[in-house]
Amino acid sequence: MVPDYNTLLLAIGLAGFCLSATLFASWLSAKIERFLLSWSIGIGCIVPAVVIYSVYIEHASVIVGCVAFLLQFLGFSFIYGAAYRFRTGESGRRRIAGVFFACAAMSLPWLVSGYDGLAFIALNLLITACVVATACEYWRGRAEAPLPLTGIVILYLLTALSFLLCAGVLILDGKWVMGHAPDNWAENLNLIVAIMGISGIGAMSLALNQWRVAGNHHRAAMTDALTGLLNRRALFDRYEAQAVTPHMAAIAFDLDNFKSVNDRHGHAAGDVVLKVFADVLRDVCGDAACIARLGGEEFIVVLDRTVPDRAQRIAERIRMDLAAKFIPVGRRSITCTVSAGIAFGREDGVSFDSLLSSADKALYTAKRAGRNRVSLAA
Repeated sequence: MVPDYNTLLLAIGLAGFCLSATLFASWLSAKIERFLLSWSIGIGCIVPAVVIYSVYIEHASVIVGCVAFLLQFLGFSFIYGAAYRFRTGESGRRRIAGVFFACAAMSLPWLVSGYDGLAFIALNLLITACVVATACEYWRGRAEAPLPLTGIVILYLLTALSFLLCAGVLILDGKWVMGHAPDNWAENLNLIVAIMGISGIGAMSLALNQWRVAGNHHRAAMTDALTGLLNRRALFDRYEAQAVTPHMAAIAFDLDNFKSVNDRHGHAAGDVVLKVFADVLRDVCGDAACIARLGGEEFIVVLDRTVPDRAQRIAERIRMDLAAKFIPVGRRSITCTVSAGIAFGREDGVSFDSLLSSADKALYTAKRAGRNRVSLAA
């Protein structure tokens, strides 16, 4: 037996309330993921919209209908904003406000003027557009987790299709003025699809959020907090198990007289110098190298496929770029220099630890020779 319309509305309301509460609780446990809060607010707006819409079914009041419309638009605007925030990390407040006011302006005048059929057609078409836009945001960010995000996109598109069918039935029947809420097979199908969509999207999105939180924790464990570069653990996890061939080079860097920077200007100034040097490494190396901070003022650049001349050019470029920078420290600027040592693998292969040891020996050769220079390992 097919459930009646009010039963389906009740099911949506309960499912939406439970999902909204779960999303809010998840956000409380990881407040950095603010898209959960936006999504929780969106679902939380749809729940009272469903309750008020059930009142409209019994008493087709224009005021009640307007409130139900506004709450639905607000809910789907926040859901779209949550998808935008998930993908970009930006708040999306202007987008949420823009979608909400645009939807209200294109539908409420019809309801107020007595063309409730046209108003419901506009409602369904506008919600379709919001849901498709939401699906597009997740699709654009699918590289983060292709399988679950593709599933979420499919569920959103099925939900959008159900709203589109509701508008299509009203258009085909020529229902421009009704005097009551729509009552047809498409409305029932829409509620069933909405229930399935809320359950499926909610489950996959919560799992996706847990995966993202775990990924963030893993990245934090592998990243130097000050500079954002890889740390020693991440560097050895990547290279420790492989034999180093002649086409791999390690460039060890050590900031010259760094202790005097901390002693004369304070540790905050030292932190600024470390960040500036990390930026120099990124600018020069780009994606062509693995860059890590081993600790203190020691850094490593690993080039997987290179030749001696290229490795030496990169090291010299980094050395010169840092020496040319005026680093702001309080009300004054300071300059810093760096020494570097370069080592290569061998035909018979050496361990990564041995490669770093050779690079360190070359580095200290540069230090003994007067600093601010690049030295090659024997």
